[in-house]
Amino acid sequence: MNKETLDYFKDLLQERLAELLSEAKETLSGMTTSKESFPDPTDRASLESDRNFTLRIRDRERKLINKIKDALERIENGTFGICDSCGDEIGIGRLKARPVTTLCVDCKTRQEAAEKIRGE
Repeated sequence: MNKETLDYFKDLLQERLAELLSEAKETLSGMTTSKESFPDPTDRASLESDRNFTLRIRDRERKLINKIKDALERIENGTFGICDSCGDEIGIGRLKARPVTTLCVDCKTRQEAAEKIRGE
């Protein structure tokens, strides 16, 4: 992969990482400074449900942050865009769709088929 393409993905990943970290900071700030009091149990339950949903989203984003950091590390060490399974290059289209991927389309398809057979 040429330097221009690597720079494109590096910028894309760094931008997404900054967005996710900013959102996480806002969520943390909002949950720690909020001193809402609801006399109605239904309103309180609704607030708790919303918070739980937000925390589930942030947990998924935390996992994505780790994947982005791993992808940035692969860019630095020269292994970005190489399939972990077969060692072939991962197509640009796949990387544009999912820049944190570590598997080419064929290997991912085989992995998903094996998971389906195992019932995962």
